[in-house]
Amino acid sequence: MVLEGDLTEIEQTLAVVDTASEPCLTLRQNFPHLAWICCEASDMTQSPFRRIGKFDLHLLDSGGHCVQITNDPQRATGIVLAKRSGKS
Repeated sequence: MVLEGDLTEIEQTLAVVDTASEPCLTLRQNFPHLAWICCEASDMTQSPFRRIGKFDLHLLDSGGHCVQITNDPQRATGIVLAKRSGKS
């Protein structure tokens, strides 16, 4: 489950992060209880759960047989952090 407090801290981290740095590494260290996948936004076909700066947040649900994207923080076990290009 992704708690609202976690989402707030993730948003705060992404709001001040230098996009040239490695935000995924920082987030993995700060939130080790969550699974993290980092990719380019163009790799995602689903609408993001939230947009923060140059990043899209997608919630990851790995509770069932197959991993899937969800919009329910109660079901989420991880986050896909998708970086948008300057054209997005």
